[in-house]
Amino acid sequence: MAINLKKGQTIDLRKNDKGENIYDLSKVTIGLGWDVRQKQSGFLNKLFGSKEEEYDLDAIALLLDSNGKVANLGRTVQAQNGQQISLYEGDVIFFNSKNHPSGNIWLTGDNRTGAGDGDDEQIIVKLDQLDQIYQKILFIVTIYQGRQNSQNFSMVENAFIRAIDAKGKEIAKYSLSGDASMNGMCSMVFSELYRHNGEWKFRALGDLHSTDSFIDILRNYTYQ
Repeated sequence: MAINLKKGQTIDLRKNDKGENIYDLSKVTIGLGWDVRQKQSGFLNKLFGSKEEEYDLDAIALLLDSNGKVANLGRTVQAQNGQQISLYEGDVIFFNSKNHPSGNIWLTGDNRTGAGDGDDEQIIVKLDQLDQIYQKILFIVTIYQGRQNSQNFSMVENAFIRAIDAKGKEIAKYSLSGDASMNGMCSMVFSELYRHNGEWKFRALGDLHSTDSFIDILRNYTYQ
């Protein structure tokens, strides 16, 4: 049975709560899900219908070395539309660079509303094949243009992050729903995976930030 985590709680990712090695970490899926709190609609909205508000929550993973830093920030490339993309093919997995050069960690897609059941975004990691240079993976969630659109985590409910092993077994889940304490908070360091004595641990964090750009958080984890 999966463990429901509380903020700050840490578990061994391979073992269950009885200490048994039952999970296959050859491929671990980190799934993110959320719902947008429904606003009270007036008579006209009910009569004519209202469009579901778009909340673009983005999942980001930072691969950190033994110093807790991102060693490879990738490179800058020019996309087909002429846009300059930085951090490409480095140790930052995000919407503009979904696949790590090693092939051992990738982001599957981008859901802009949180509609539907199950995971809205997933980051998949081949933990058993991840190079020893990587000692920690930090998972961040941001609301794209949250400040510009007056959107924040107090408006998001049923948010969760969970870890699923290669055989589809849910290992652990950390859930939260927005409240007034999250007003103005547009980013969250949701959880982390880290090595300890040769084993992978999973820790629920839930650390909130007012910025809606993961770059502001990334700066705390770079050598520059």
